[in-house]
Amino acid sequence: MQLISFFNLSLTLIPLIFVWYYYKKWANNSTEILISTIRMLVQLIAIGYLLVLIFETKNIFLGIFIIIFMIAISSWISLRNTIDKSFKHYKQILISITISGLVNLILIVGFVLDLDSIYEPRYVIPLAGMIFANTMNALSLAIERFEKERQRDVSFEKSREIAFKACMIPQINALLAVGLVALPGMMTGQILSGIDPLIAVRYQIMIMTMILSSAGISTIVYFLMKDKKIK
Repeated sequence: MQLISFFNLSLTLIPLIFVWYYYKKWANNSTEILISTIRMLVQLIAIGYLLVLIFETKNIFLGIFIIIFMIAISSWISLRNTIDKSFKHYKQILISITISGLVNLILIVGFVLDLDSIYEPRYVIPLAGMIFANTMNALSLAIERFEKERQRDVSFEKSREIAFKACMIPQINALLAVGLVALPGMMTGQILSGIDPLIAVRYQIMIMTMILSSAGISTIVYFLMKDKKIK
């Protein structure tokens, strides 16, 4: 695979500066994109070194700790844009993300990939990251839309319907566009690394179904808990 120099990598910041300028001008926020970009750089560099250690040691307890950490942080980030920031609400989000994420992760690692060992960090950690990040984004959209609809005195059932549809738009759009509009990240990475495109396609099908189901299950679990609480 072609090695990207640090200078060439820095060129990607040029369009980002353009976006930052208008975000500052129109959204009246000059720090959010800057802080997010700096955090992204620091976090990715740190995780790069950590992954080297994880892949070499193959310590299952370290893997479990990382997955728990992913769940806790993704739940906390999901809470960020919500109106209800109580600990009870955080627990509801945590349960939703945990159930959805683990169901999909266990299915993929334990049955679909049919690995020699249940814990292969080279597979488990990246897949867990994709699952929990996707689940976090979908649930955040659902909760934000649900709370806004409830503020407008829309019924619980109608608010849930609107929120569920809204959070699933990116996932469904991705399924409709894949292969026609875009080659997704995992498939592109595998092809760039020399993997047979037909093998890459199988992995991408696995990822796409995983993304849709993880988003849907987390939202369903969340609203089932909400429905029970209201009743």
